[in-house]
Amino acid sequence: MSKLAILILAAGNASRMGFPKQLLKWKDTNLLQHVINSVKQIENDGVYLVLGANYEKIISEIDNRNIHVLKNDTWQKGLGNSIVFGVHHITKFQPKTNQVLIVLADQPLINAHYFNTLINAHTESKQEITCTLYKDGKLGVPAIFNKAYFDKLLQLNQDKGAKEVLKKYSKDLKFVDGKDVIVDIDTMEDYKILYKKHHIEDR
Repeated sequence: MSKLAILILAAGNASRMGFPKQLLKWKDTNLLQHVINSVKQIENDGVYLVLGANYEKIISEIDNRNIHVLKNDTWQKGLGNSIVFGVHHITKFQPKTNQVLIVLADQPLINAHYFNTLINAHTESKQEITCTLYKDGKLGVPAIFNKAYFDKLLQLNQDKGAKEVLKKYSKDLKFVDGKDVIVDIDTMEDYKILYKKHHIEDR
């Protein structure tokens, strides 16, 4: 029987924003809470949230009930470091976990429906990894990794994220087309454009 843990990565300091990206307003909450609410709608065996920069401020602005909040004090080392940190804790505290869904905090167009589409595709597939196809043809997260690939995730370079594993094992995975829901929010201008497009009251 599948035991799916969800790993939300939200440890970065979004230096180009000048403000914690995780707390930018989205719908009736913020970007991070929006993701937390979405993953709580899907069947899972534990939600793990990795925080780092601005920990105190972020933790005070979210509802962290029924999720495991992990503070990564070495978040500055990169996304790969936070993945290793999160997967290590999952395997330690829930050793029966055999699948991990890795999610980012700044992809607000991804909702529970998309997560379920990804999970269903993974269940139907015989592949060990199911990930998301981006507009540029690259593969990325959200992505589900079976236990066979936990060791690969735990060996990530500190500044290299899950895309490194997806690239290396691209022949051994399945992907779901996510071109309509993957949008990068790297600058405040990116955020303002996306916010205006998806919030009727502010048009």
